[in-house]
Amino acid sequence: MTSYFTVILLLFVVALLASTFRILREYERGVIFMLGRFYKVKGPGLIIVVPFIQQMVKVDLRIIVLDVPSQDVISRDNVSVKVNAVLYYRVVDSQDAIINVENYHEATGQLAQTTLRSVLGQHELDEMLAERDKLNADIQKILDEQTDAWGIKVSNVELKHVDLNENMIRAIAKQAEAERERRAKVIHAEGEMQAAEKLREAANVLARGPGAMQLRYMQTLMEIAGEKNSTIVFPLPIDLINALMPGVAGGGKGGTDSPDS
Repeated sequence: MTSYFTVILLLFVVALLASTFRILREYERGVIFMLGRFYKVKGPGLIIVVPFIQQMVKVDLRIIVLDVPSQDVISRDNVSVKVNAVLYYRVVDSQDAIINVENYHEATGQLAQTTLRSVLGQHELDEMLAERDKLNADIQKILDEQTDAWGIKVSNVELKHVDLNENMIRAIAKQAEAERERRAKVIHAEGEMQAAEKLREAANVLARGPGAMQLRYMQTLMEIAGEKNSTIVFPLPIDLINALMPGVAGGGKGGTDSPDS
């Protein structure tokens, strides 16, 4: 009988010592309460907790990755989309995280969902698709301010997916195609305008030198004759004939004057 009580006493002593001495890792802290009132934050390393008088709540200080489930969001231009995100946060004040909120992990997740719907609902669909960095920063700033009283630091928020229905996807594809056609037409029109400007400058240069126009005309005839193996009827400009007539007329006059002399 005595040995039986001895074994029970030893087990009690071992359990008492185990509850008295605690070891906390480098990333852990222990929030100590003495008779229900906050006492201090201990750790890391070996700490002593007085049994039946002090109680310890362990807190992890590492960054926590929280997957925010898909939220139904109606954008400012009345487009319904489903958006999900990922949230990175950590505890920076163990005392506030335990005393000021019942479950800081659950509270941060619920706040992230409501903030996500609220912020994205103020923007149009194009902004959700093209300005994610700005939206991430806005959501992170709001969450960080609201969780500061809980001893939580929100370090980053990333939008993962923006899911659209099939009708909206087709509408966006049509819009993108129309935008590409518009740009192609603008580029073509700018090219035509530049070409017309260069032709006008070339015409001004040719107008200042009639001989240049005749040389250009003859060059065009030679190019056509070299490329085609068929007879080409090409109209002869009056200006070219008038330019050649003085030489012809001069040669004829010289031939008639010789007999008279």
